[in-house]
Amino acid sequence: MDLDVYVTAHRAEWERLDQLLGRGGKLTGAEADELVALYQRAATHLSIVQSSAPDPMLTARLTQLVARARATVTGTRRSSWRDATRFLTAGFPAAVYRSRHWWIPTAVLSTLLAVLIGWWIGTHPEVQASIGAPAELREMTRPGGQYETYYSSHPAASFAAQVWTNNAQAAAMCLVLGAFLGIPVLWILFLNMLNLGVGIGLMSSAGRLDVFLGLVLPHGLLELTAVFVAAGTGLRLGWTVIEPGPTTRRAALAERGRAAVGMAIGLALILFVSGLIEGFVTPSGLPTWARVTIGIAAELAFLAYVYVLGGRASRAGDRGDLEEPDRSATLPTAA
Repeated sequence: MDLDVYVTAHRAEWERLDQLLGRGGKLTGAEADELVALYQRAATHLSIVQSSAPDPMLTARLTQLVARARATVTGTRRSSWRDATRFLTAGFPAAVYRSRHWWIPTAVLSTLLAVLIGWWIGTHPEVQASIGAPAELREMTRPGGQYETYYSSHPAASFAAQVWTNNAQAAAMCLVLGAFLGIPVLWILFLNMLNLGVGIGLMSSAGRLDVFLGLVLPHGLLELTAVFVAAGTGLRLGWTVIEPGPTTRRAALAERGRAAVGMAIGLALILFVSGLIEGFVTPSGLPTWARVTIGIAAELAFLAYVYVLGGRASRAGDRGDLEEPDRSATLPTAA
C-alpha cells in the first residue's frame, strides 16, 4: 500500500471528524450521524494502516482520533457492581470453561509427573540420600515432623495470607509469562510438581503417605486446580503467538490477553479460598476424613461453577473478554 496516496485520499475525512469532535455536543442530527460514520471509517483506516503500513506517526494520530470519537459516540462508561456480578457469574467461569482443553491435559500430565517423581524417589534410596542426610529425612517424615508441623507453624490467619500471596503470584506468572511461547510456564509447573513429588516420595518411603495426602488434599485439590488453569491458559496464550487462528496475531493476542488478565483476578479469589482452607482446615483438629471431604467439596463446587455457569455463558457467546463497547474496533479478517 502506498501510504502517501492513502493519506491523501482520506485526509479530508479525518480533518472533518476532528472538526466535528471539536464542537463537543453542539451537533445537529445530520452532523451526529456524519460523526458516527466518520468514526467507523477512521477505525477501519486505523486497522488497515496498522496491518499494512504501520507508520508510527500516522498510527498515533489515528489512534488518538479514533479514541476521541469513540468516547464521544459511546459516552463515558463507568464500572459498576453490575460489571463485577457479570464477571463472577459469566466472564470468569466462561474463560475457564473455554480454556478447559488446555488446563485439563495440563492437570493430568502434571499430576502424572508428580506421581512419577514420587515413585522414583520413594523406591530409590540413593535418590533420597541426594536430597538430605538420613537424620534430616527422618526429622521431616517422622510423626510430628516438619511435614506435619508445617501447616501449624504460624498463626492461621497470617499463614493463609502468606500462602494466598505466594500462590496468586505463581498463577499470575503463568498467565503473564505465557506470551513467551509458554516456556516459563513449563518451568513453573515443573518446580511445583517436583515439590509435590518429593513430598510423596519421602513420606511414602517412611510408610506415611496416607498422612501426607491427608494434609495436602484438603487445600491442594483447589489450589492445584487453580495453578493448572493458570498454566493451561498461559500455554494457550503462548500457542497463540505461534498460531493465532483466523484473526490477526495482534487481535488474537489482545483477546486472549484480556481474558488472561481477568482470569488472574478470578483465580486470585479461588486461591484465597484454598488459602483459607490451608490456614484453618488443614492444621485443624478435625479427623482426616472430614478435612479431605471439605477439600473435595470445594473442588466439586469450583468445577460445577465452571461447567454450569461457565458452560452456559460460553454457549451464549461469552468469551471471557471485555464487553463489546469496551473493546477496540477491529478490521474483519477473512478465514
